[in-house]
Amino acid sequence: MTAPTRHDEAATLSPTSRELWRQAEVIRQEWLGYALSTEPADRPTTQQCLTAIYARAGRREPRFAWVDSPAAAVPLIQRLPTLDQLLQWVRDPVPAGPPTPASDVATVASRLRAALSDGVRHTDPELSPVRRGRAREPWPDLPPQDALDRQVPLGVVLHRGVRNALHRSLVPGFTQPVRAGLPGGDRQTPVCWYGQQDAFWVGYYDTLHRLGLAAYPAEVSDQLRTWTELARSGGWWWPGSTVCVVVERPAVIHTEPVPGSWYDEVRLRPDGVEYRDGWRPPPC
Repeated sequence: MTAPTRHDEAATLSPTSRELWRQAEVIRQEWLGYALSTEPADRPTTQQCLTAIYARAGRREPRFAWVDSPAAAVPLIQRLPTLDQLLQWVRDPVPAGPPTPASDVATVASRLRAALSDGVRHTDPELSPVRRGRAREPWPDLPPQDALDRQVPLGVVLHRGVRNALHRSLVPGFTQPVRAGLPGGDRQTPVCWYGQQDAFWVGYYDTLHRLGLAAYPAEVSDQLRTWTELARSGGWWWPGSTVCVVVERPAVIHTEPVPGSWYDEVRLRPDGVEYRDGWRPPPC
């Protein structure tokens, strides 16, 4: 199937577009529920998923060190790379030393997301922004039903209303304020993955697959299943060479609607999260 054909199909308002959007809203809320769950982590499933990710990265099964909050993880992750350090290592034409587990995991996740995008039946706005007409103008940003009325492609509405909506709820709405409250702040905290809050991209590709709008090869489906089970089972994690530090889910999460949101987006209230050891990030 050629790219122009994929675009034409995505741009045509089919009789089922509204129903597909209604189904997508339900799935999005399901994923938001996982992302904001305060149930105790399913430790066996979490560790099984992380072991599979390590194996995919060519790494041996680590020892797991569970902690009750991101603050409690800080003493255990001091030698792991920050995002700036990881990016510097990746961009260096001749990187010094062997790759870190974080760089290996980043490569695994990046390749998976590219493979998932390849399986989307329409042009995936995640990697290839969809535009309209010969002028290649962006599609108007409207409430979902209005967007469908204006012939905005369903794929664009789903990307905005599932992937981007979950991202706003979980990254600026949750992970950024929590990281900012850690000793040293966001930029000095080693790079990690977010388990349940990685739902913004995991849930997006799961949604497309469940709606019949994406088909993935068996190997890619297996990898996506690992990341979906991880997002449904546990919290933040820092990959080290021999030890993987994993955070229990929070004990308390209180959110509030984002004013003006069309997609039920939320954000933490001031003092809206408390971890199982009593740690709360200071309000921003």
